[in-house]
Amino acid sequence: MHELGVIIEVAKAVEEIALENGIQDIDTIVLQIGEISSMIPRYIEECYPAAVDGTFLEKTKLKLEIIKATGQCNLCHEPFDIVPSEGFCPSCHTKEWTLLTGKEFILKEIIVT
Repeated sequence: MHELGVIIEVAKAVEEIALENGIQDIDTIVLQIGEISSMIPRYIEECYPAAVDGTFLEKTKLKLEIIKATGQCNLCHEPFDIVPSEGFCPSCHTKEWTLLTGKEFILKEIIVT
């Protein structure tokens, strides 16, 4: 489960940002995770308490925002949601497309109190 290592690194980055900016109280960390990212949201949520245990972030909340996987068809150029269409363009039924969104893993926001 690589999510634990990743979330530990996120926690370290947030602590550095807080230290550099004189932030003492963080309420929530907001992460954006792409629908077809290698990060599994449920595992991120499960690992978070262990990653922040005994740190400055121990009492913070974690909020996840899932970014839909969207593609643009290379033939008809229509954008579409990849997962519900199982990777087929709903307009022309090809599987030739370019990924637009859905693989992200972003520290979006640090909400302070």
